[in-house]
Amino acid sequence: MERTTGRDGDDTTSGPRVLRREEWDGWYGSLIRAFGGVPEADEETALFRELTRTERSIGVREDGDWVGTAGAFDFRLTVPGGAAVAAAGVTMVSVAATHRRRGVLTSMMRRQLDDVRSWGEAVAVLTASEPAIYGRFGYGAATFQVNAEIDTDRVRLSVPPGTDDVRLAYAAPADVIDACEAVFARQVPGRPGMLARRPGWDRLALLDPEKDRDGASPLQCVVARRDGEVTGYARFRVRPDWEPAGPRGTVVLDELAGLDAATEAALWRFLFDVDLTSTLTARGRPVDEAWQYQVSDIRRCRPALRDALYVRLVEVGAALAARTYRAPVDVVFEVEDAFCPWNEGRWRLSGDAKGASCERTSDAPDLSLSVRELGAAYLGGVGLAPLAAAGRVREVRSGALAEASVAFGSDVAPWLPYGF
Repeated sequence: MERTTGRDGDDTTSGPRVLRREEWDGWYGSLIRAFGGVPEADEETALFRELTRTERSIGVREDGDWVGTAGAFDFRLTVPGGAAVAAAGVTMVSVAATHRRRGVLTSMMRRQLDDVRSWGEAVAVLTASEPAIYGRFGYGAATFQVNAEIDTDRVRLSVPPGTDDVRLAYAAPADVIDACEAVFARQVPGRPGMLARRPGWDRLALLDPEKDRDGASPLQCVVARRDGEVTGYARFRVRPDWEPAGPRGTVVLDELAGLDAATEAALWRFLFDVDLTSTLTARGRPVDEAWQYQVSDIRRCRPALRDALYVRLVEVGAALAARTYRAPVDVVFEVEDAFCPWNEGRWRLSGDAKGASCERTSDAPDLSLSVRELGAAYLGGVGLAPLAAAGRVREVRSGALAEASVAFGSDVAPWLPYGF
């Protein structure tokens, strides 16, 4: 589930503090209650107990009960240019319904961003159950994803040369986890927004509680090989269904990765052709994925766009210097950041495809914007020019907007491959 929710208003007298390991069950229980109170499967709870970094988790208590929770994983985030930047993965954020509009969330966001800065992490990221909440804390929507419901009875898939050279074989998901993780790891540097899988996170991909299958099969896996090398995989479930005219089952795609175009096409073609099915459901796919241009009828795939990863620059200078730029850029930003005032002021960004620097300056500004817009544009998937058209970026020097907008772009759309 997405693990950030909560709203508030006025200040509260009870401040956040660091979570102790022995308090985790009660702290996590209050989070589950805030998300509706439906218990998770035991194996899911056990895994998140293990993955939680208690020294990076905080909460607010009142009269012995947790009324607010917030955590931060330690991730490595791919940015344009391929560098892996240390990033705080904000997670498990909740405020008890009894304590809304009392400043609980604001107090936790204040403490957390101060902590992230003290840890030397220039970027914080999150996924949001309610997107309206986090903009006031400087988070901007930086990646998007495509959901699709593909009518595989009517939609055909054209495939590139070499697809027939790919060999597919079923395998138990746990038996091929190392090979699949090796494929995933090779993809991470090539696409902004991807997160390097930390120890233990490979087990998240294999969680398969029966109560969450919604009538579908246990998790299945197909592995792709070319010349004997594993070059891709697909994890999926099949939900059987029948009507008087015949079978109407659904393939539910969980994860797909391929190291080349032919491997990806072979895996998608397999999913289109699973026996006794007529629908392929895909969630959270990259917005520039090739299958969208290989299908015979995109309308019958019913693609829908959704926001995914929200980015917050905790240290503007360090964050902008950590990535490269698609074209040479030399621009002065006037940055507004009331929540993290150390970012406010003017910053000169100079960079190109080889590297960048971003330092404070007293020079006249070229562009004026808030840290939220910088976060949205940071991974190259949201243009500064459209943000300017929306009234969220102001061009001071003529030509600066076009220069910066081109430079910030990415040839590959940023993508968050899994939630946290």
